[in-house]
Amino acid sequence: MILQALNRYYERAEHMPREGWVRRGVDYVVVLDEQGECVNLEAMGEQKKGKTIPRDMLVTAIGKQAMKHTNSGKDANLLWDNASFVFGTGNKGDIKLASFIDTLKHWFGKLDDPGVEAVHRFCVGLRANPAAVSALIARFQVKDDFEKRDPVLSFRLAPDVEGIHLRPAVRSAYEEALNVTQSGSELRGNCLVTGAEDVPLAPNESVIKGVWGGQPAGCNIVSFNARAFESYGKRERNGENAPVSLRASFAYTTALNHLLASKQRMQVGDTSTIFWASEPHELESSVVDLFGDPPKDDPDRNTDALKALYAAVDKGRFSLGGIDTRFHVLGLAPNAARISIRFWETTTALELARRIKQHFDDITLVHAPHEAEHLSLFRLLTGVAQLNKADNIPPNLGGEVMRAILEGLPYPSTLLNLAVQRCRAEQKPSYARAAVIKACLNRWIRSRKTQEMEFLPMLDPANINAAYRLGRLFAVLEKIQEEASPGLNATIRDRYYGAASSIPVTVFPTLLRLKNHHMGKLSRGRATQIEKMLGEIMEGLADFPRQLPLQDQGRFALGYYHQRQTFFTKSTPEESK
Repeated sequence: MILQALNRYYERAEHMPREGWVRRGVDYVVVLDEQGECVNLEAMGEQKKGKTIPRDMLVTAIGKQAMKHTNSGKDANLLWDNASFVFGTGNKGDIKLASFIDTLKHWFGKLDDPGVEAVHRFCVGLRANPAAVSALIARFQVKDDFEKRDPVLSFRLAPDVEGIHLRPAVRSAYEEALNVTQSGSELRGNCLVTGAEDVPLAPNESVIKGVWGGQPAGCNIVSFNARAFESYGKRERNGENAPVSLRASFAYTTALNHLLASKQRMQVGDTSTIFWASEPHELESSVVDLFGDPPKDDPDRNTDALKALYAAVDKGRFSLGGIDTRFHVLGLAPNAARISIRFWETTTALELARRIKQHFDDITLVHAPHEAEHLSLFRLLTGVAQLNKADNIPPNLGGEVMRAILEGLPYPSTLLNLAVQRCRAEQKPSYARAAVIKACLNRWIRSRKTQEMEFLPMLDPANINAAYRLGRLFAVLEKIQEEASPGLNATIRDRYYGAASSIPVTVFPTLLRLKNHHMGKLSRGRATQIEKMLGEIMEGLADFPRQLPLQDQGRFALGYYHQRQTFFTKSTPEESK
C-alpha cells in the first residue's frame, strides 16, 4: 500500500520530473561555443551558513547512477555528472571520462545537434590533453573548490538560456531512445504496484536520499543483498524477486525523494516523517506547522495552524480538500543500507485532524505567561531527555509518540517513565514534563475506561486522588517555607522532592512538623488562609502511602505543578473572599 500511495501521489503531482528525468543539485554549468571551447564556468551554488548549496536542476536520469555511482567508474550520466566524469579528474579519472564520452555516443550517436557535438568535442579534447583540465580550473579560479569536493557539472551552449540536455531536439531524441530502451528490456513481468502485465521491470530501486541518519549516498526500501532473502530460482535477479515496473519504480522513488526534500517532511527523533494526501489538501502543509517549532520571523505560525485545525474539526470542513480525502503518514528510519518503515498510517483527513486535535487537548496545560502557548513535539521530547538535549532522546521514542498521536493510541510507557525520572532527577516538574505526564495519564485513563476523572489543564480541587493531593500538599508546604524565610537558596523541594514523590510516609510527617515552625513567622491572616488550604487538601487523606508506583509519581508531579501555578495566578475578588 505504501508504494501504491506514493505512485498515486506522483501521478497527481504536476511539479515532479517525469520518467527519465530527475532533480539534482548542480554546482557549475560549463558554457561551450559550437567548436567545443569552454567560454565560461558559471557557479550555480549559493552560500548559506558557510556552505555551498547547489542549485536544483532538471537533468537526465538514465539509471541508478543518477542518484548514486558504483565504484567501477563506468556508469557515467548523460550530459551531466561529477567533475571526475566530465573532466576526468581524481581516481579513475580517465576511465570515468571515457565512460562519459561512450554514454554520449550510445544515446546521441546519430543525433545532429550543435550542442551535443560541442560537448563531444570538449570531452574528447580533454581526454587527448589532460593538462588542459588544470589550466581550465585555474583560469576560472575554482581550484580550491575542486580540490575540496567533486562538484556536479552540466552543459549549456553559449547562445542558449537552458542546458544542452533541455534543447528541444536533444530532449526529443532522449525520450524516444528511453522508450526504445525500456520496451526492449530483457527483464519483463507483472508489476506488483500497478498490476500492469508483461512490462519492463526495474532491475534495482533508485536510492532514497534525505532520511536522517541514512547513508549520504542514499538507501533503499526494496533491495536484496543475500541469497536468504531471494525467491527460489531468482538468485541475483533482484528485479524478479520483487517485480516493479520501471515506470512505477521511477514514480514512487521520485515521489519519496521529493517529499523528503519538501515542506511536507518533519524530523521526529530519529524518524523522518512525511505527509501527503490523495488530492491537494490543507493538512499537507499545516501538519508540519502544528508539530514543529515556529520560525523566528513568524512566531505565531503554530498558533494560527492550530486555530485552523480546531475550526476545521468543529465545522467539519477544510479550506482546501475534502473531509473524506485519504491522508497518508509515513515514518522512515535508517537501518544500514536499507530504510526501516517505523510506522505507516492512512485515514481520512477529518479523522486525522481529530486525532491531532486530541493530542493538543491532552497536552494543554496552565503555564507561565512567557511559556509557549502550544508545545511542539520537539519541545515535548527534549523536555523528558537528559539535560534537555535532542541527542539524549531515546532512538525509537519520537516515532512511537508520533504513531500514538496519529493512531489515537496511548502514549508509550517510556514517555511517562522518562518524564517522571527527569522530575525526580531535577526536583522539579517543568511545563513540558507536566504536559507529558497529564497527556499520558489521561490517555491511560481513557483507554481503560476507569472511573478515575481525567486531569484538567488547571488545578482541580475536586480531584481526590491521594497522589495528586500529596503533590499539592508538598507545593503548599514549600510555599510556606518560602514566605517564612524569603531569599532561601534551597527549599524543601531541593532536598525532599524525590522521596516525597516515591515514599511519602518517610517525608511528610517531618515536613508537617517543620511547617508549624514556619507558620509562626507568617501574619495571622496569611496563616489562617494557609491552614484553610491545607485542610482542604488533606481532607480524605487517611495516612501517607508507603510507596507510590510510577503512575502515582506522575500524579504527584502534576498535583505539585498545578498547585504551584496557582501561586503565580492573580485571584479574582470573588476568589479572595
